[in-house]
Amino acid sequence: MREFGYERAHDVAGAVALLGADPDTRFLGGGTNLVDLMKTGVERPARLVDIRELPLDEIESTPQGGLRIGATVTNGDLAAHPEVRRRYPALAQAVLAGASGQLRNMATVGGNLLQRTRCGYFTDITKPCNKRLPGSGCPAVQGEHHNHAILGASDHCVAVHPSDMGVALAAFDAVVHYETADGPGASPIGDFYLPVGDTPHIETALPPGALITGVVLPAAPVAARSRYRKVRERASYAFAIGSVAAALDVHDGTVRDARLALGAVASHPWRALAAERVLTGAPADAATFAAAADAELAAARPLPHNGYKVTLMRNLVVAVLTELAEEAAR
Repeated sequence: MREFGYERAHDVAGAVALLGADPDTRFLGGGTNLVDLMKTGVERPARLVDIRELPLDEIESTPQGGLRIGATVTNGDLAAHPEVRRRYPALAQAVLAGASGQLRNMATVGGNLLQRTRCGYFTDITKPCNKRLPGSGCPAVQGEHHNHAILGASDHCVAVHPSDMGVALAAFDAVVHYETADGPGASPIGDFYLPVGDTPHIETALPPGALITGVVLPAAPVAARSRYRKVRERASYAFAIGSVAAALDVHDGTVRDARLALGAVASHPWRALAAERVLTGAPADAATFAAAADAELAAARPLPHNGYKVTLMRNLVVAVLTELAEEAAR
């Protein structure tokens, strides 16, 4: 590992100033992704600015009925918070599905949003990778890609975003708040992650030198009846090969409102807007749920060895929506 400097930030403005003074600096929260990448040589910062002592570790209700989640809230505290579990249960379930208890007690909300792909070509610095070294190529297109993207990819990158938490946040229209040297800013999570295109190394719309300060979940009554389901290659602490965050409001057998996001299928948490349009106002039955899944997956462009994901995601969407509908009918 390359030698690096270390400083501890005591306020948000000071943290932003430290990063602005040296672009080869990184913010350090829990370090559960960054430190791993430093060990492999993917990340080589000259200095780390520890932000764990900043006053960004609270979860509180907003005047509009939503929740504000500070950037340094740990994943463990997020999953255990009673208002998260009551108002956005799929978010709590997603966090609990994401890692071991030890990792959840270190990992932070802000860091989770910014974690990098686990694609083997990205993490191996002896291999080319457009995300790590722009213009070097994407060997996953012709190589090992069984758990890579089926939606929104390009010839330049087919890696998937690894976050479970981000999938639930995408389903509920979370807004990412940040601080820059010029003042505060905010980005809806649907705009926060950028399309792959021909610049896969530019992953988010976060301005240079910005510090994520928190995430705001708007009020969403439909979210109280929600679920997160994750499929993985082993039952314990593995990254998803497919996941779904879903919420359903059913009245008299008809879907009044629906939220749906997919994970491990694209370079970012994938909001299933086409599926939501099919669901809203339609009967809450298996035929509708299958039609919704098909509408979303019509855009899928699987690679030679990951076509199974299309079938997997279709079945997963139908299964989760069916469970929610049956629960509503009780």
